[in-house]
Amino acid sequence: MRNKGAVVLLTVVITLLCVYYLSFTFVSRGIQKDAVTYATTESGVVDLTKKQAYLDSIWNLPVYNLFGLEYTYKEVTETELNLGLDLQGGMYVVLEVSPVEIIKGLSGNSENPDLIKAIQMAQEKRKDSQSRFGELFYESYASLTDKPLADIFATASNRGRISRGDSDDQVMEVINKEIDDAIDRSFIILRTRIDQFGTSQPNIQKLQGTGRIQIEIPGADNPERVRKLLQGVAKLEFWEVVEINELNNNLIAINDMLVKEQAANRQLEGAAVEEALEEADQSEESLSDLLSADDETVETDTTAVEEDTTQNQLDSLTNTQVSPLFALTKAQGGLIYSVRDTGKIGEILRRSDVKSLMPRNVKALWDVKPTVNEQTGDELLQLNFVKVGRGGEAALTGEVITDARQDLDQLSRPAVSMQMNALGTRVWRKMTAEAASKSPRGRIAIVLDDKVYSAPGVNGEIPSGNSQISGNFTIEEAKDLANILKAGSLPAPTRIVEDEYVGPTLGKLAQKQGIVSIVSGLAIVVLFMVAYYAKGGLVANVALVFNIFFITGILAQFNAALTLPGIAGIVLTIGMSIDANVLIFERIREELRNGVKLREAINMGYKKAFSSIVDANVTTFLTAVILYVLGQGPVKGFAITLMIGIVCSFFSAVYITRVVVEWTTKKGDDSKVSFKTPFSSGLLANLNIDFMGKRRMAYIFSTIFIAIGLSLVAIQGLNLGVDFKGGRSYVVSFEQPIEATDMKVALGESFENRGTEVKNFGGNNTIKVTTSYLVEDETDEADAKVQAALISGVESFTGQSYVESIEQVDADHFTITGKSKVSATIADDIKSASLEAGIFSIIVIFLYIFVRFRKWQFSTGAIIALVHDTCFVFSAFAIAGLLGIQYEVDQVFVAALLTIIGYSINDTVVVFDRIREYLNLGTSTDRLKVFNIAINGTLNRTMITSVTTLIVVLILFIFGGEVLRGFSFALLVGILVGTYSSVFIASPVVVDLDKKKITE
Repeated sequence: MRNKGAVVLLTVVITLLCVYYLSFTFVSRGIQKDAVTYATTESGVVDLTKKQAYLDSIWNLPVYNLFGLEYTYKEVTETELNLGLDLQGGMYVVLEVSPVEIIKGLSGNSENPDLIKAIQMAQEKRKDSQSRFGELFYESYASLTDKPLADIFATASNRGRISRGDSDDQVMEVINKEIDDAIDRSFIILRTRIDQFGTSQPNIQKLQGTGRIQIEIPGADNPERVRKLLQGVAKLEFWEVVEINELNNNLIAINDMLVKEQAANRQLEGAAVEEALEEADQSEESLSDLLSADDETVETDTTAVEEDTTQNQLDSLTNTQVSPLFALTKAQGGLIYSVRDTGKIGEILRRSDVKSLMPRNVKALWDVKPTVNEQTGDELLQLNFVKVGRGGEAALTGEVITDARQDLDQLSRPAVSMQMNALGTRVWRKMTAEAASKSPRGRIAIVLDDKVYSAPGVNGEIPSGNSQISGNFTIEEAKDLANILKAGSLPAPTRIVEDEYVGPTLGKLAQKQGIVSIVSGLAIVVLFMVAYYAKGGLVANVALVFNIFFITGILAQFNAALTLPGIAGIVLTIGMSIDANVLIFERIREELRNGVKLREAINMGYKKAFSSIVDANVTTFLTAVILYVLGQGPVKGFAITLMIGIVCSFFSAVYITRVVVEWTTKKGDDSKVSFKTPFSSGLLANLNIDFMGKRRMAYIFSTIFIAIGLSLVAIQGLNLGVDFKGGRSYVVSFEQPIEATDMKVALGESFENRGTEVKNFGGNNTIKVTTSYLVEDETDEADAKVQAALISGVESFTGQSYVESIEQVDADHFTITGKSKVSATIADDIKSASLEAGIFSIIVIFLYIFVRFRKWQFSTGAIIALVHDTCFVFSAFAIAGLLGIQYEVDQVFVAALLTIIGYSINDTVVVFDRIREYLNLGTSTDRLKVFNIAINGTLNRTMITSVTTLIVVLILFIFGGEVLRGFSFALLVGILVGTYSSVFIASPVVVDLDKKKITE
């Protein structure tokens, strides 16, 4: 093998990187355990508020020292392997920015009947369309009237952007831009708001082309608080800045008080140590010698305090021995602190004795974004002081803004231009005149949600209401500030169209189930490989361990989240990663049976198997990419894990195993490695089954089974999950077993008999309730009404009362441990995306097979087999439903279906590769014979791969929990039918489509 050194070096580098990144995970888990221990009460209940307070207190403090480099807890959590919501609990929310208010706002809230009707029509069309709302609005408006849009939108507030003579296209360009800006504006505001969740590692991203924003907040335990925070109206204000020199006397007084307080505390500590020393002197064993060093330290510290108390200027605030809470640096208009100290500074400023030393008309506000000290690397945040008006209100609020946009100043630097209405212009003239008259010039803070985004200086009175804000902006920063200023001018309310809450109890259960699945699957595969391939199996197991280690390490490097479907991806990878080694080892065994010496057989085995391995992995990888691009939520987590798993398994199975195998045989001692055991020596060898002769029987069987299944689908439909049909679902937990069938009757009445489904979920004391009651109403009021109906129905049926926490559940109480909501619009989008994913993956695979095998018959045979497998799985779900076994068809099911497509094509490609090999040899013109020989030659590999993967998926089905039950069932059916179709469907179709003469 060439480049053996490069493989070894790359393996070592990847291993070290994985160890490095995973070390942060172990540190973080240790801190989490400490937080739980700290927050656990005497009764054994974890106080979540106390736990969060503990984590917040160390958020910006160093907790991990690696090779002399210190990492704060915040930096540790940013690098650790994150767990998804389904593994630790939390909230998943998709918000949609409403374009309706944007259009109304641009029209000056016009009452034009055509405008109002067009908006209503666009809202209806959007339920069944993937088009942008602006396009639907214009299409509706044009169908109602011939009047130009400019008649409505050429208002005084739009002067300079829309004029009476503008065409409809020009007006729509402005409208679409405003809608896009509203999405960006909401994204900025929401991103800032969710930062307060700190230790929860929130994640926010725009879903391109949808007008939606996706937010994940792991660990969130108060869903109502989160909803209010995310849907709250943005509060834009303008405040007069109080310069720091105006507060010198106040800050000096605060400093004096803190210095004296610190000195008094240290004197108390010193007195306590002296008392301990006196007690030690009186004991039988004197401790004075042992504590002498500590005594000296105390004296030194006390002296330092006394010396520092003589300093009563601001300089003393920089002495961390005196007042570490108030270590600061002067800045224009404010004080700069390390981010790690901001929490403690906030506590000090909230103290009543500190407030009494500050002017009543002054309040403190933090900057929204920290800066980085280039020398130390510390994050610094500025504390600003602003002047409070009557009633604690700001002098000016965002409603007066009519427009704001990114611009260029006189020196062609990025700037922001801002326009105000008449009321704003009057107030703004007065504010800017007062600020400009100060020496040095005054400043006005632009504040959103009590965070300072900018505090520009005022050069002179601005009488017109048209202002330009310039400074050291980048273009992106100027755009962001312009969007912030428009937060009050064109309201863009957000509504929650999809949300899911997973309680911590369900998350822990999912973790346990996932770990059991991985360990069990790994153990069985390891034992099987050793039993079948002897020492060669041990080598494959080494590669398998490397594979799993690499997957988790790379997930940590990418800062990706490990989800329950992601664990399913790892479990599936365990089964599928064996396939490459099976291909190689079976090739080696073939060569050995032909009399080739071991070392040459190893070389030939790796060489001949390489093409099949590449094709099989590429096709599966392509389906994973499509899943990632078109999938949402948990499907993306599964796709990421699957992609990483495919790459890692290819590297470990092909390259790492070869290095190990060649190392064991380098001295010519063939006894050091073997690829067979007495059990496997002649198993499935020298087979001569006439598969092609049985193809018509296979066609008939598949046609009958699929026809029955699809007929049932047409008659009774599939059990669609919430994410495919819309609605709300709840996981309800009890202490005692509950009968889901009887519960359904009671809840059906509560939900006005609107499509309610009740089933046991993971255990007989937990049920999952899914309902389409009020599915069209996406308001918070509707959410509360549905949940109240659920609680009322459960209480009336069981006689038990609802409680908030799982710890309170007993024989008389129940709780809701998880819930989710998907709007009808989102459900339609998910179905469309799923269909696109299936069609696109089939097209991509068709093209790949065509390029690789250069014959359309092979591509067509592969695609017909994939369609066959897909229909077979749908039919199996329908037939299972007829037998009383209900599995939901949801996004995770789509992931399973595309995985089956990848697995099936993997198997088919291996058979096709052997057929191509035999056809190129030209040993026979009898096509049926060639195909039979090729299929028999690969049957050993096909059966072993299928059995190992099937066992692993069976374990996932048994131990993976209720969430993955449908997923596992689909995979079980898919693996069986995928193996069957590669032999009895794909290859026979190629024969039947080939026009060349065949012998029957």
